[in-house]
Amino acid sequence: MSKIDESRPFLPVRIAVLTVSDTRSRDDDRSGDTLVARIEEAGHTLAARMILPDERTEIADQLRAWCADPEIDVILSTGGTGLTGRDVTVEAHRDVYEKEIDAFGTVFTLVSFNKIGTSAVQSRATGGVAGGTYLFALPGSPGACRDAWDEILRLQLDYRHRPCNFVEIMPRLDEHLRRK
Repeated sequence: MSKIDESRPFLPVRIAVLTVSDTRSRDDDRSGDTLVARIEEAGHTLAARMILPDERTEIADQLRAWCADPEIDVILSTGGTGLTGRDVTVEAHRDVYEKEIDAFGTVFTLVSFNKIGTSAVQSRATGGVAGGTYLFALPGSPGACRDAWDEILRLQLDYRHRPCNFVEIMPRLDEHLRRK
């Protein structure tokens, strides 16, 4: 089973937070605030934060810009993962992904099911990799952000987590782009 190996050092990662909403501002971005608080409590660095409207092209462009920024290791977006016509965050993420982390959505659904039952089927949370950067699209509720962080990302973004974690393979995410 998974555990924290205290003999390994903690390695902070640089995380950007993108809130996708047509109505939220910094003053009432509870989901973004939830993620920022957890990132900082865990000892990671908040590298950037932004709010964008539910516009697929704008979201994808920002994701690409952050993926190209060497000061950002991970991007967490919140909002726009549902089923309504304005929910385009998942599509924007998939426009950017080089590889999708299929199991992220599955594990998120399992975590959600234990909290909200069959309502978990309405989320399309997703994860992927692009340009050596991890990207995760989370639902827009503070509870869903807490669940994703507390149950999945907190552990996978901790180098000490065993048997494996996202941090230890970070240096190899873009190996296909390097010369041989």
